[in-house]
Amino acid sequence: MNLLDWLFSRQSSIKPGLERIQHLLQRLEHPEHAFRTLLIGGTNGKGSTSATLEAILRFNGVKTGLFTSPHLTRFTERFKVAGHELPETEVIEALKNLKPLAEETGASFFEIITALACVLFKKHGVEVALMEVGMGGRFDSTNALDPVLSIISSIGLDHTQFLGDTLSQIAFEKAGIMRPQLPTLTGAVGEGLQTLQSQAVLQGAHLHVLGEDLEFQGQENAWDGIHTEVKTPWGKAQTSSNLIGSYQIRNTALAASAALALGHKVPEKLQVQWPGRMELLHWQGKELLLDGAHNPEGARALVQALRALGVEKVPVVFGSAADKDIAAVAAELDSIASEVILTRAVLSPRAADPETLKTYFSARVQVAPTPEEALSLLPSGLSLVAGSLYLLGEIRPLVLGEKLEDRERWQ
Repeated sequence: MNLLDWLFSRQSSIKPGLERIQHLLQRLEHPEHAFRTLLIGGTNGKGSTSATLEAILRFNGVKTGLFTSPHLTRFTERFKVAGHELPETEVIEALKNLKPLAEETGASFFEIITALACVLFKKHGVEVALMEVGMGGRFDSTNALDPVLSIISSIGLDHTQFLGDTLSQIAFEKAGIMRPQLPTLTGAVGEGLQTLQSQAVLQGAHLHVLGEDLEFQGQENAWDGIHTEVKTPWGKAQTSSNLIGSYQIRNTALAASAALALGHKVPEKLQVQWPGRMELLHWQGKELLLDGAHNPEGARALVQALRALGVEKVPVVFGSAADKDIAAVAAELDSIASEVILTRAVLSPRAADPETLKTYFSARVQVAPTPEEALSLLPSGLSLVAGSLYLLGEIRPLVLGEKLEDRERWQ
């Protein structure tokens, strides 16, 4: 068994708690102490916010490390230094050295890759590491690091089997990344925000809320991106970003506010690379819009963004993990679907059987056993590919002519 096969074999084990990752980091002589850490959690938008903030910091001359999950096509997508994905040979070599300690501590897949990111970032002399929280916050392995600033992008219903089935319970878990006397920025609203506010008081954290002391406004520039303006306790900024979709205004506002809180300038124009989120690709004379809307809030935001762009009806390719709220996600997508092609990520054991998804849609439905067959059924013009990020991770390389990792995907 090669090293990546060994690592991926540990995916199905999710063990809440910080003891193992803390022990692992201790045995590695605390590589996380070599850089400043930013923790970015939330149900939706944390990846886009992380990528946008990383681009802003890089504009300011900061040597950045960016740790994100899951990856779409390649495992090494999870580790970027100064905006560049690290080569597989280097990642494998670091993993080789880490393996004995990981086995000694009984570390899980995500604990191992969190420690791996720390080792790689220390090696490259990273100044600021942006660590995207995997799930929840309180017991997520990234929370073993000590952030100078935290972001909680939003609160929605996802991972309910681990985090609780109410917005308040989920917000409580995500509030675990706050720190006393340090800033936490959030775009949460409603019940989730109320819980974050009460937890901030209990923890002594300084909570700043989008739409309250973080004032913002924005507009879409059609398919060219968005424009965002913010007014914060640390100053004002305005920027234009290439990210598509009205929901990216809030994510960009959070990232810009965080940059100001850290004492950095926000550029007037931002070029952000964040694949699989309102990503427009061209393939065989067709246009494919890829978006990993895998929970109800994400699907709702996607539909609203499409309507704001003038899209009323569009063919939809859809697949989902079986443990998601499929009915709620499908209800949102069904409202904009002219027809639906159901398929599954063939490398994901969590994927729902597309045959079982038929009853969730009122639009005309076809079933394709594989993503490749789903693509072959698409009509000309614009189509939407949405749902599981693992599905997007298999369709994207087909469209771009890239090689797909042939391993089962759980995390």
